[in-house]
Amino acid sequence: QVQLVESGGGSVQAGGSLRLSCTASEYTYCSYDMSWYRRAPGKEREFVSAIESDGTKMYAGSVKGRFTISQDNAKNTVYQKMNSLKPVDTAMYYCKVRPTGLYCKYSGMDYWGKGTLVTISS
Repeated sequence: QVQLVESGGGSVQAGGSLRLSCTASEYTYCSYDMSWYRRAPGKEREFVSAIESDGTKMYAGSVKGRFTISQDNAKNTVYQKMNSLKPVDTAMYYCKVRPTGLYCKYSGMDYWGKGTLVTISS
């Protein structure tokens, strides 16, 4: 079982910044595709950003240009720097990882963090 530890949520005013981090437990032969999702109050969970183990990045249109995802492979950690935050960004943010690797025993399975709350006030 891959364990995830998220941190970095909090409350800021609109226009402010936050950085989320998520660290996955390390397993031999495993690399990680890592991503962020969020669920706003009363809404469905939605994709925010992703970074694959080869460095390929993807963003939802609503955050492109404001959020930046990055990965420290040595630490099995993904970061999401969030700038120019808006009240609509208020949500619980979840980290998801998918281990990859030919000899990785957890390859292909998705693991979710417990979430970290981001609240943006106007």
